[in-house]
Amino acid sequence: MPTYDYKCLDCENRFEYFQSIIDEPLSICPNCGGTVKRLIGAGAGPIFKGSGFYQTDYKSNGSSSKSSKTSSDKKE
Repeated sequence: MPTYDYKCLDCENRFEYFQSIIDEPLSICPNCGGTVKRLIGAGAGPIFKGSGFYQTDYKSNGSSSKSSKTSSDKKE
């Protein structure tokens, strides 16, 4: 379930509220009872966890020449 950002139009209070996507947006400020507006967030960016990317994901032209040299060394 996502966390939504809200701002009160009366007291300028900004707060977050954890609610389901199908729930109706909040309309009453918990601080003063005024009208609130849901803010548009930037969203969650990608989170990279673990040891990183595989070397084979993004091959450059230089990596193909290295692999051919290592294969010729093994033949000798």
